[in-house]
Amino acid sequence: MDTLKTDFSKTSAFDYFLPKELIAQDPAEPRDSSRLMVLHKDTGEREHKIFRDIKDYLRDGDLLIMNDTRVLPARVTGVKKNGGAEVEIFFLSPAAETNKWTALVKPGRKLNEGARVLLGEDTEITVGERLDDGVRNIYFDSSSDPYAIIHKYGTAPLPHYITETHAEPERYQTVYSRPEKENSVASPTAGLHFTEKLLKEIGEKGTDEAFVTLQVGLGTFRPVKSENISEHIMHSEICEVSEITAQKIKAAKKRGGRVIAVGTTVVRTLESFALKYGEVAPGMMDTRLFIRPGFKFKVIDALITNYHLPKSTLLMLVSAFGGYEGIMEAYKEAVGLKYRFFSFGDSMFIC
Repeated sequence: MDTLKTDFSKTSAFDYFLPKELIAQDPAEPRDSSRLMVLHKDTGEREHKIFRDIKDYLRDGDLLIMNDTRVLPARVTGVKKNGGAEVEIFFLSPAAETNKWTALVKPGRKLNEGARVLLGEDTEITVGERLDDGVRNIYFDSSSDPYAIIHKYGTAPLPHYITETHAEPERYQTVYSRPEKENSVASPTAGLHFTEKLLKEIGEKGTDEAFVTLQVGLGTFRPVKSENISEHIMHSEICEVSEITAQKIKAAKKRGGRVIAVGTTVVRTLESFALKYGEVAPGMMDTRLFIRPGFKFKVIDALITNYHLPKSTLLMLVSAFGGYEGIMEAYKEAVGLKYRFFSFGDSMFIC
């Protein structure tokens, strides 16, 4: 692969061949039995392990940082009140006004502003204004509790490529997700491989842990539709760093430990704060950070991540961190060795 001729400004540079049968429909059981490729980015060496072997690559003094968000059962199906046509509403986030949310609606073009959608036998919601990129406002009746309605009628918002799963909804949650952080519409899937036992064993080796929160939304999973990458608009996502996490990062850097991100959402959170403040400081912010080759990382030293969709912003991010040629060669090898791809798939440790 000749990187001198690779145009990183083009989406097509991040394409690769993936047989459909390698798209994982169910997660590995137990969680930590998935396959793990270890990519040593400085040398290009690749090792093939089982995910629970990750503990052998973590050192005393390292800091493992995870996204503790929890996934909302955001996909709700109803019927149009007048006509009975089926309507799918994928709730994204609450708006500032009470009883108003943003959502993706299907079929959105056939639902005019003011259309009423019936959920169950007696709950109605109203489809509102069209916003950017296919997003719509959704209005709940003033006496309704939107969260209660979403929980009553919603299902796990599995990605469109998972069509035959037998997995229980809890398998789309990390073992460290927090109920009070139930604000994401997709899972931070790099964390799905961890078990409580494995995390305990990692801690006993001297590797510390910390948490951030990024509310996973359109910014993470919206596809890149333009060939010119610079034309892609990242949607805003809320991320948060606590005082204790900020202090732990400073301490890890001071003692020479590595800051290891579990997933691309953690990378975007930490690097967003570092770009804004010069270091990772406690607080909350909206981020639209789009990481692609050429980005200068300020915080993370290693990354645990899944295998991402072709032409996606996530593949661009891991290519920026692991090196374009090394990542694309690793993906080619993973396909050849029949690794399992995407949300319920296998994992990679880039160190």
